[in-house]
Amino acid sequence: MSRIIRRSLQTLAGLAALGLLAAGGLAVSYIVLAPGLPSVEAVRNVELQVPLRVYTTDGELIDEFGEMRRTPVTLAAVPTSLQQAFIAAEDQRFRQHPGVDYQGLARAVWYLVRTGEKGPGGSTITMQLARNLFLSSERTYLRKLREILLALRIERQFEKDKILELYLNKIYLGQRAYGVAAAAEVYYGRPLAELTLAQQAMIAGLPKAPSAWNPLADPERALQRRAYVLGRMLDSGFIDEASYQQAMAAPVTAERHRRRRSVDAPFIAEMARAWAVGRFGAEAAYTSGYEIYTTISAERQRQARDALRRGLHGYDERHGYRGPLAQLDPARLEGGRGALTERLSDFNRPGDLEVAVVTAIAERSATLVTADGSTLELDWQGMEWARPQLGRNAMGPRPEQAADILVAGDVVYLRRSDGGWRLAQTPEPQAGLVALDPDDGRIEALVGGYDFTLSKFNRVTQAARQPGSAFKPLIYSAALADGFTPATQVNDAPVVFEDASLEDVWRPENYSGRVFGPTRLREALTYSRNLVSIRLLRQVGVRTAIDHIERFGIPGDRLPPNLSLALGAAEVTPLELARAYAVFANGGYRVTPYYIERAVDGDGSVVYESWPSRAVAADAIEPAEPGPEGPRRPAARPAERAISAENAWLMRSMLQNVIQEGTARSARALGRSDLGGKTGTTNEQRDAWFSGFNGDLVVTAWVGFDELQTLGRYETGGRAALPIWADFMQAALDGRPESEWPRPDGLVTVRIDPDSGQLAGADTPDAIFETFRESNLPSGDASAESSHGEGGGASGGQPIF
Repeated sequence: MSRIIRRSLQTLAGLAALGLLAAGGLAVSYIVLAPGLPSVEAVRNVELQVPLRVYTTDGELIDEFGEMRRTPVTLAAVPTSLQQAFIAAEDQRFRQHPGVDYQGLARAVWYLVRTGEKGPGGSTITMQLARNLFLSSERTYLRKLREILLALRIERQFEKDKILELYLNKIYLGQRAYGVAAAAEVYYGRPLAELTLAQQAMIAGLPKAPSAWNPLADPERALQRRAYVLGRMLDSGFIDEASYQQAMAAPVTAERHRRRRSVDAPFIAEMARAWAVGRFGAEAAYTSGYEIYTTISAERQRQARDALRRGLHGYDERHGYRGPLAQLDPARLEGGRGALTERLSDFNRPGDLEVAVVTAIAERSATLVTADGSTLELDWQGMEWARPQLGRNAMGPRPEQAADILVAGDVVYLRRSDGGWRLAQTPEPQAGLVALDPDDGRIEALVGGYDFTLSKFNRVTQAARQPGSAFKPLIYSAALADGFTPATQVNDAPVVFEDASLEDVWRPENYSGRVFGPTRLREALTYSRNLVSIRLLRQVGVRTAIDHIERFGIPGDRLPPNLSLALGAAEVTPLELARAYAVFANGGYRVTPYYIERAVDGDGSVVYESWPSRAVAADAIEPAEPGPEGPRRPAARPAERAISAENAWLMRSMLQNVIQEGTARSARALGRSDLGGKTGTTNEQRDAWFSGFNGDLVVTAWVGFDELQTLGRYETGGRAALPIWADFMQAALDGRPESEWPRPDGLVTVRIDPDSGQLAGADTPDAIFETFRESNLPSGDASAESSHGEGGGASGGQPIF
């Protein structure tokens, strides 16, 4: 007994001496190291690195950018059981110690004395926070001393709840997730409040080895770690036996989740990212928690994406089937579904396409297995289009049975269509679509291509292409400004020009190859008569027309100074053309397209807010409201007028005729009378366009190849681009009333002779109504009926040859 007492006293004396040495060493260390430690103010002002996030105008997430995935939360938003899980696993005496757990530290030192190796224990939550905030992860005694001293400093200045909140937001938990909210999203795809006890324990077990032991990298080690956390929670009295047993029995449910992105708008996300980097700098943009709210409407963005993809698949089906992606060995089909799905996972899935392998063929149907192991039936209606493609303008015979198209082992793409499956392929051409509000230029939808993962080139903002006849309305507007009227006649007849800038001799033709003689401008635009447009531009003057077109926002140096301008030889982007058409839709004002509505910093303060120009007169802008720091700026600025209200009204009327009677009459299927627009097709069908509007939206759609090549015979703007535009507009305008455009003062509507463009007499057969400026009525029977309305034109109805 005396021997036991003597050894106990020796041990106590040794520990006391060790404690005195440790205390003395700590005091000396503090004197030496304290000047190099971060100040309390630095701790107080610590900024968590939060990624840049981009949202729609209605608050739906589009994308996020940054190496660290973090969503800061208050401690109140963290379930109590999750807080307890971390305390049980990492620091059971967190609420009692002053930042350093001397009992745990003593155990760690004693382990080192006995074994000569670093052992477990001693690192509190506060010490881990200190390390994560300011210190490196190197394993040295000097760093450990700095960690201890900084932890003591943090504990003196902050309450325990604040320390725990910082820790739960800062700690790295694997898979680029920093903080518990990000970990819940990454591993379980759900918010913290929806996590089960088993999932909470899994996350709380991650700080030990977040990269190696997380449930995605090593499920077995993660299960062991979860069991450890649950056991500690049970021992600490945080959970009862029943909860412990239930959580222990729960399976591993972790899967890799991306942050929930409910809107597919990667092109606008990239535009917003570049804007943020340009404004805030790369480092701040990616780490300071900025939230960028775009002008994009979530609903209209989905409608635009779907319309563009359907339109491209429609084009692709018109040009034949190019065959399967690959052919699997028939023996592999017998190797089990797991082998098939593993092989299918190697194939990309662009757009909304599903990859599948044909496993059986019937007379007019096929059975396929998808990459997720599902079995589906492809019926004849979903594959009968698949004539073999022989070239851009040639296809093989129509199939009569499924075996003419598919064989067992074919790996193919499928897409959903009207509730069923349809054989598909990645479309060969590309497309772009942009929709903006004509009143202020806010972009409500933008799709820069079929799939961002295949090509990040933004066709809406970066692809400057010739618009063909879609450019003609700008020429006609210039003519109206120069005194022409919708009734002015221009001879639709062959022309030959000798011009060095136009390859010496130029013999333009109408698309149909026919000529129609004297033609009223309204009729010429309705049916897109090339020869009339050329003669009209020559009469107006190229320089005069360019000066006029520049007022629409298109730079003059992009406009060829010759008569090819009449046929759309200029190069514009879809966004630029949409901006130009907005002038017609809003009554003659030039607005500037914009896509950033506001930017909010990590503290929730608005650091940028758009200030658009609006298509109204200056006296119609609501005055600035008073604010605490003086008058606030008005919500918008008055836009500059580009063309007269009379000119805009007449052009709208003429462009409505294009849809009601002309090259875009297939859009009449929308059943609306407030739509106007113009088709555009370039030489050899290299580009197909449609740009159109009503009072709510201006939309431009373009289809073509990135490298100039023909889309194929008959692939005009009306066939390739207009269906995309109409598909989108049908969805976007569903349930919305038709637009009304009040006619400006100074316009009159009169009866005219359709053959001459002159005023019609009471007995003129087939007379029609046309609108003119009061000061510019055509000559003819002065007793003709008239009513105030829209129109004008110094040239009246006189023909120009």
